[in-house]
Amino acid sequence: MALDVGLSGLRFSLVLFAIMLVQDLVGREIDRRSVVLTLSYPVPRAAYLIGRYLGVLALSGVAALILGMLLWVVVMASGLHYDQQFRPELGWPYWAAVLGVWVDVAVVSAFTLWIATLSTVAMLPLAVGAMFAIAGRALGSVVDYVARGAEGQADLAARYGPILDAIRWMLPDLSRLDWRVWPMYGLAPDTLTVVLGLAMGGFYAGTMIGLAIHAFSRREFS
Repeated sequence: MALDVGLSGLRFSLVLFAIMLVQDLVGREIDRRSVVLTLSYPVPRAAYLIGRYLGVLALSGVAALILGMLLWVVVMASGLHYDQQFRPELGWPYWAAVLGVWVDVAVVSAFTLWIATLSTVAMLPLAVGAMFAIAGRALGSVVDYVARGAEGQADLAARYGPILDAIRWMLPDLSRLDWRVWPMYGLAPDTLTVVLGLAMGGFYAGTMIGLAIHAFSRREFS
């Protein structure tokens, strides 16, 4: 239980930390027009955005490592005198789960960066980024629920099934990056699942960065 709750808390903390970084490093600079000073240097706008994004990823990675170590210590200490049917695997399986959380954060950060380049409202990237993180994480469970017949509610499944199929093309299923069952129960995800999850995250993050660069390149600052 400590590991399950801890990984959920780890994701929540890192997502909030990352979108606040994007808000401060990009959204707030645009809102205050201080970005004009930065863009006055002979630096491409794409390099500015990519540099900010890589900085967010680096700081999020350091935070993931620190919080992951703290959670590792807590889980180890909580299980010393407790008999468990499934003892947590705190080696590579644990750090693979933390890696999945970090990739999840990378996708949310890329989306938030795109919103920041479009937004004219200071807090919009923070709010929309948080809603995106929640929606992306819940998408897989909702789709599975409806696909299985919504517990006999055929009308519900028929009504919302096509809508969810369309949403799946616009939102990434971030639950594919949740590999906590590996350290918790020793159920290792198959290689194809891991590869597809990482490919999905990389493709979506890359697409969002491309959209952010396009929007930022066309935006005029006065």
